[in-house]
Amino acid sequence: MLSRISRLGARLLREARTETIAGNLHSSRGSLYQAHVSRHSTSLVSSTVFSLRNRLFSTATSSGDQDESSQEKEKITVTFVNKDGSEQTISVPVGMSMLEAAHENDIELEGACEGSLACSTCHVIVMDVNYYNKLEEPTDEENDMLDLAFGLTETSRLGCQVIAKPELDGLRLALPAATRNFAVDGYVPKPH
Repeated sequence: MLSRISRLGARLLREARTETIAGNLHSSRGSLYQAHVSRHSTSLVSSTVFSLRNRLFSTATSSGDQDESSQEKEKITVTFVNKDGSEQTISVPVGMSMLEAAHENDIELEGACEGSLACSTCHVIVMDVNYYNKLEEPTDEENDMLDLAFGLTETSRLGCQVIAKPELDGLRLALPAATRNFAVDGYVPKPH
């Protein structure tokens, strides 16, 4: 269904460009939607298209276009304890996963599936149970992957599912001694 909506959106944009060139966009915008929605969609798709209508033809700037200084992200401090016991403390923007933060700071946290919940190679151990209790409950999918993790503990989580938030400032994460990568043993993927 998503591809059908995408095709419909692309077609609407092409025709809207044609209408804009002809100078008729403002007068025919509503009828353009009505004609396409009635011809090419189900009721579910039509409600989705109507909810997207303002986004497709909006002239207002999106929140992502605002001044960068007003969007400066709050950061928290996270300490990774490496396999050899050495520690590396980094600043992590609120909203970023620990897997992404580790990759950005050259910390050896594998993440073979790149955060898609299809492996356990980003397994981390939350060193303080108080911080562990501040995390959201793991989903069934995360628990399924954690069952495959090497060195599982009571405070184990997947780094891709631990998202930085202000109450996690000071979080300490231990990297397990090994990971189980069923694809290629010893391979460490480079983040995109």
